[in-house]
Amino acid sequence: MPPLFAAGVRFVIAGLVLLGGQRLRSARGPAGREWRNMAVLAFLMFAVAYGALFWAEKSVPSGVAAVLVATVPLWTALLEMLVFEREPRRAMTFAAVAVGLAGVAILSFDGSGGRVSVVASAAVAASSIAWSLGTALTTRLALPQSHLLSAGGQMLIGGAMLLAGSALAREVPPLPAISLPAAGAIAYQVVAGSLIAFTAYQWLLTQVPGTMVTSYAYVNPVVALVIGHELGGEPIGARTVAGGALVLFSTVALLRRRPAVDADARL
Repeated sequence: MPPLFAAGVRFVIAGLVLLGGQRLRSARGPAGREWRNMAVLAFLMFAVAYGALFWAEKSVPSGVAAVLVATVPLWTALLEMLVFEREPRRAMTFAAVAVGLAGVAILSFDGSGGRVSVVASAAVAASSIAWSLGTALTTRLALPQSHLLSAGGQMLIGGAMLLAGSALAREVPPLPAISLPAAGAIAYQVVAGSLIAFTAYQWLLTQVPGTMVTSYAYVNPVVALVIGHELGGEPIGARTVAGGALVLFSTVALLRRRPAVDADARL
């Protein structure tokens, strides 16, 4: 399935399910400012982050893409230090970020010595930066009190943006044919990746600092590399192991530092 279309369908369905369920429970709908803030987060975390990631995975192996996505804590740390100034600028933090970026550079080569698409790898990095910025802003923007309502609104808006991008890119005809395996894959992503995982992510951001929430990023690559190798036949070469180890080491080092103090003011 075309990448933007697949991502858009996934999030529109998940968003409608969450929003519809909350409205049936007579939950108060989002206010105007809340819709604006959800649209900002939807653009960053869905239109940019997922759009770039889905497109890049046409040429980047899923395991390598997952390791590149593990740079989310690196970008989050830099944003907190340099943009939001919620953390002091420590030499050890910059060193950890440098180690992680070195791992990303190594991952620009696959295990057989050939280059993974530099443009696609850069797109995955851009998706991680957009996701990190959205994560940081989530704790500062006024959003609906209902985490389900907030997650549903963001996914619906983000999915609509992705479908609009798909139409502009002329990815699919007006009535695209969707195979049974593709429909099953989207159904799995709607339930596991959106209704469960993203909703849990939104809730957790209100409970602990964002730098701790992004700790999921160093678990995903290990799982993705193994599954990609065992089920998808993706190679795991020495460069992949070395680059992945550097990314994971830097991520763990960042997560062991004193967490940032989230601001109380919401925009």
